[in-house]
Amino acid sequence: MFILIVVSIGVTSWMPTARIVRGDVLAIKEREFILAARSIGGTDAKIIFRHILPNVFSPIMVSATLGIANAIITESALSFLGLGFPPDFPTWGRLLNDAVEFIQLHPERVFWPGLAISLTVLSINYLGDGLRDALDPRIRGR
Repeated sequence: MFILIVVSIGVTSWMPTARIVRGDVLAIKEREFILAARSIGGTDAKIIFRHILPNVFSPIMVSATLGIANAIITESALSFLGLGFPPDFPTWGRLLNDAVEFIQLHPERVFWPGLAISLTVLSINYLGDGLRDALDPRIRGR
């Protein structure tokens, strides 16, 4: 069950990243510096590794970190609904599901797993934003 859930989340979450990368590659390959590199005899491999990949790497990292955050939320939601990992596998969604019965008596049993999910997703999103700022060649010179 574990492998099935991980694979299904992974298989369905790569498509937005691929769409972003394709759009960026199509836009970058028409830019002047690519035409200049071609005109001086640069090979396709050199142009890809020297010019296109550094410009596409930043959006890939941002999209990947957002995908990881989305996967965490998806897994937590599936576990909360009882469709996730087996009951003997502790997850934040399962902790939330187990705490719903006791929300009137012990609201902290819902608060802490919810806070953990929120802080983890927020931290991963900030990590992606920081990586974009550090790795984007268009921002690097500023």
